Amino acid sequence: MDVMGDKATLFETGRFVQPSAGPDEAEAGEAAEQAAEELRQRLAAEAGDVEAMSVLGAMLLRRGDLDGAEPHLRTATTAGDRAAANNLGVLLHQRGYPDEAAGWWRIAAVAGSAAAAHALGRHHRERGDEPAAEYWLRQSAEQGHPLGAYALADLLEHRGDAGAEEWMRAAAERGHREAAYRLARALDRKAAGLDEGGADNGVELLGQAEQFYRQAAARGHRRAALHLGAILERRGELREAGRWYLTSAKDGEARAACALGFLLRDAGDTESAAVWWLRAAQDGDGNAANALGALHAERGETQTAERWYRAAMDAGDDNGAYNLGLLCAEQGRTAQAEQWYRRAAYAGHREAANALAILLLQCGDATGAEPWFSKAAEAGSVDAAFNLGILFAGRGEAEVALRWYGRAAAAGHSEAALQVGIARLREGDEQAAERHLRCAAGGGSAEAAYRLATVLDARRPPEPAHELGEVLHEKTECEEWYERAATQGHRRAQVRVGMMAAARGDVVEAARWYRVAAEAGSRNGAFNLGLLLAREGSEPEAAVWWKRAADAGHGRAALRLALVYARQGALAEGQRWADRAVSLGPAEVSERAARLRDALREELSA
Repeated sequence: MDVMGDKATLFETGRFVQPSAGPDEAEAGEAAEQAAEELRQRLAAEAGDVEAMSVLGAMLLRRGDLDGAEPHLRTATTAGDRAAANNLGVLLHQRGYPDEAAGWWRIAAVAGSAAAAHALGRHHRERGDEPAAEYWLRQSAEQGHPLGAYALADLLEHRGDAGAEEWMRAAAERGHREAAYRLARALDRKAAGLDEGGADNGVELLGQAEQFYRQAAARGHRRAALHLGAILERRGELREAGRWYLTSAKDGEARAACALGFLLRDAGDTESAAVWWLRAAQDGDGNAANALGALHAERGETQTAERWYRAAMDAGDDNGAYNLGLLCAEQGRTAQAEQWYRRAAYAGHREAANALAILLLQCGDATGAEPWFSKAAEAGSVDAAFNLGILFAGRGEAEVALRWYGRAAAAGHSEAALQVGIARLREGDEQAAERHLRCAAGGGSAEAAYRLATVLDARRPPEPAHELGEVLHEKTECEEWYERAATQGHRRAQVRVGMMAAARGDVVEAARWYRVAAEAGSRNGAFNLGLLLAREGSEPEAAVWWKRAADAGHGRAALRLALVYARQGALAEGQRWADRAVSLGPAEVSERAARLRDALREELSA
């Protein structure tokens, strides 16, 4: 494919540099050399040289000239040449005489031919005689024959014998490509299966796996190149990963083409990514088909997206049906969305099961939703576990809800951790509450950050009072959490940050946070901003913010307005706001406002 020629610089493949001599010239030169060598061997064979007969027979055998090779090999075999005996066995095997071939292989193997012992071992294994196969393959392997070592390892692995890895390693170290790949895969799986306690050993095993992947990939093994690319990608070495993906993809590995597409997309080259996804999808890769579907969906090309999602589904990828469900849901095609979700969910797709449950819940079918939430949660969907918590909480089944929240929280769901934290606070278990709130806050929950701050705030010893403008205190941990929540738009946190800034004497910072909260609709923010402005001598502006707070139901703000208007002589307006404060409360405010209202009424009636 020509398109990646432009990517030579990106991946530094060096694969686009042609040798000075053309391929036709090189092939012609090689053919001439082979012809000259064959002539020399033929002349020597005609002169009675047994070794030349053996070599000439082997050359003709490799070329496929069985009729020409056989008389030379038989003559050399009769003269005791073990290589000729082995090759005669190969020739007869190709002609369809396996038993006669095995006879000559036995003669050669007994004479010490490792290649013949390998062939004889393979013959016995094909016949189902595993003891004989193991005997001859072991003879070959112990003589250092890589094919013998590989075949022995394959036999032992088939039987579940622990010695398989030793011989697979021996074959790999002797240059056997497939052995290197299979050994790498075994080491890779071992590394992945280790728990955290064996982390160091896991790193060592993965390093060995990488070494053998490299060995096999360098010899042209396309799947080894794919897995090597994956290891490098996980390690963040994207350039080299891309080179190996490219090598594997150009050799026809669809998964490598798909992975290369994702690398290019992440690098911002969506067009080249689409080219490689297309190649992979056409070769039956469902993941690539899904990627193409998502790409077209983002562009608003829904019909094309649907076609690729269907292709993914046809390739056996359940994500195709799930994505079709998402596409239909976005278009408001609820019935079709449900159909596709069900298809994927029945196939075991946990997120499809969760999406189906949400759809049913939105349609008012809570009874139908519950088993799908449960199925998704049991399959490992964290969102489904959280949604089950919401479902049971809505039914008033707090204990069951808390169990599902706890399960989701343990898997890292921040909102679930928040709910567990709130529940623990209600129970009075402050330590457990703090632990869950920290998890939720660390996961990005503004509400959790605010509640965690309130827990920490309650533990702080009282601080001495001081005048505004007098900076005395450093920021505490609880203030840092308040600020985190505030920066995420949490209005109560914004007010609290403003109050703590005011307590530190930082009037400017306090006013900033009060204003942010007030403009976001916080009546407490508006009230406190008014107080701050009034203290700074800006009572008219303060009254504006108090009015906003009072209109939102803040009793203290209404009382402040009543006092402002009373001082200004606007007694009727003052009485109106005093009356409003009485109705809004709280009790102490209502009491003060009632006295002010009565005084203003008397003044007006005098």
